[in-house]
Amino acid sequence: MPEPQTDLTETIGRVLRIAINGRWWITLSACGVLIATNVVLSLLPNHYNSEATLLVVQQQIPERYVTPTTSTGIAEALQAMTQEVLSRTRLQAIIDEFHLYPKERKRLAPEEVVALMRRNIDILPLGEQSERKDFNAFKISFSTDNAVLAQKVTSRLTSLFIEANLKTREDQARNTTSFLSAQLVEVERKLSEQEQRLRDFKMEHLGELPEQEAGNLAILSGTQTQLQNTMAQLSRAQEQRVYMQSLLNGYRDMAARGLAAPGASGAPRVLSPLQTAQSELANLRAQREALLQNYTPQHPDVIKIEREIAKKTSQVETLKSAKAPADPESKTPVVASGGTDQEEAAVAQLKSQLEANRLEIESLTKEENRLKAKVSEYQARLNSTPVREQQLSEVMRDYDLLKKNYADLLSKQQQSQLATNLEKQQEGQQFRLVDPPSLPAIPSGPKRLKMSGGGAAAGLVLGIALAFLMDMKAASFHTEQELSKRFGPGLVLGIPLLLTRAEKRKLAWRHSLEWAAGSVLVLLVGATELYIHRLGG
Repeated sequence: MPEPQTDLTETIGRVLRIAINGRWWITLSACGVLIATNVVLSLLPNHYNSEATLLVVQQQIPERYVTPTTSTGIAEALQAMTQEVLSRTRLQAIIDEFHLYPKERKRLAPEEVVALMRRNIDILPLGEQSERKDFNAFKISFSTDNAVLAQKVTSRLTSLFIEANLKTREDQARNTTSFLSAQLVEVERKLSEQEQRLRDFKMEHLGELPEQEAGNLAILSGTQTQLQNTMAQLSRAQEQRVYMQSLLNGYRDMAARGLAAPGASGAPRVLSPLQTAQSELANLRAQREALLQNYTPQHPDVIKIEREIAKKTSQVETLKSAKAPADPESKTPVVASGGTDQEEAAVAQLKSQLEANRLEIESLTKEENRLKAKVSEYQARLNSTPVREQQLSEVMRDYDLLKKNYADLLSKQQQSQLATNLEKQQEGQQFRLVDPPSLPAIPSGPKRLKMSGGGAAAGLVLGIALAFLMDMKAASFHTEQELSKRFGPGLVLGIPLLLTRAEKRKLAWRHSLEWAAGSVLVLLVGATELYIHRLGG
């Protein structure tokens, strides 16, 4: 185990010997590089960094009352605003306003000067939340060779970010409101068209709609009852006509044979034209009452029957004003045998009753045809109701969808308008300056002390490398081991180092000069370091 220890001792001894022998290489290299580095650093201008802190203030009104029009996160919004504020146009305007980079503008293109300014601007988020990738504040800083100028430029950048945030949010809210308003107008137009289509459909198929089915059934039932009554009246009137016609023929036969007319006391009761008209008027009024139970007075069927009642009322008034024949209910006069005048009166009365019967039959026939047409009409309406119900459901489905869409858009448009007013009053999310741009008293760069230390380290490494290189090139031997390795046989004789008095004095002077030179170098290095420290950085 003694061999590794011996090799380590030999290595350490050799390194120390090289360091001692090449001390001037190491010292001069380290000091020279350090002094050169400090000279270069002294020529570099100072840079002052002005900082400002902006706080992201959330919307002042709770979101349950006013919903924001944008869901963009703060990080995304800040990135977009950074691209806008740090655009070439904006930065070029700031450069021209504050006369930044006068030397660089002489030798660089405008795009390169703008790129240089971008490198001197730093935007750093504060209080970042990793789970949401969001933050509640950020810092803006700008670095230049003039402290006051750095503060002014930082102040301008801060105001640009605040203005950009307000303008962006207001534009988003206004654009959202404009878009929703345009969509609302379009949907309102379509809704009006659909409402007109619905009205046209109901007017076109009036009486066939599903909600009128119950009324149609009631009217159909009433009309069928009226039709049955009318048909019964018509049958009785036809029977009376046959009877009266046979009675009139009997009078004529007896008159032709010269016989007395039989008593007419057994003649059936015959209605006069006035009574017939009054009966028809009563029927019409009953039909009107039945219609009014299901329809309003403005319904077409009610209006139609009102016109018929008016006509029939006028007819009754006309018959009343005229001198009608005697009431058929009164006793039929008995024509005495051989009384020609009485026979003629009886025949005339029968003819009058036949004429009234004819008019009644015509009226009842017309009423029967009208009622049959009405029954057919309402049966057709009821048959068409399922088809109209399906067609109406399609129209109503489109109408309901448009109505729902219109209500939804109207609500969103109102919310967006509230958000727009909120942004105009600057009550929404905004950037607030909590730390104004600072006026730096100490330069932020360049980092002269660090760079100086780096230069010293580099010079030290260079000196050690030169010392090892010179040792490798030297042809002298410094230890017995080196001789043994070179010549093989062991040493038999050793000659000690014997110096004369003059050589000793020379060696002492040499050591003194080395110490003096070393002290001068140390003082020079210290002076440069002190100067660098006073420059700052």
